[in-house]
Amino acid sequence: MLIAFSPARDATMKTYKQLTYAQRCQIYALKKIGMSQNIIAKQLNVSQSTLSREFARNTGKRGYRINQATHAC
Repeated sequence: MLIAFSPARDATMKTYKQLTYAQRCQIYALKKIGMSQNIIAKQLNVSQSTLSREFARNTGKRGYRINQATHAC
């Protein structure tokens, strides 16, 4: 079996970091005042898809759950 190394593809691969507690607190506060997901992502300098995944994982019946997000890590 031959495994090819593609420097161009490997150089463009992104690394992922978890959101910090402080970032989650900011997300909670900004969401609470009605700021859009896209603007929150720009404010925190994270991708919109990161924020989308965060909301999908940690939103309950009463909205974004910061404690649920923090304890899931």
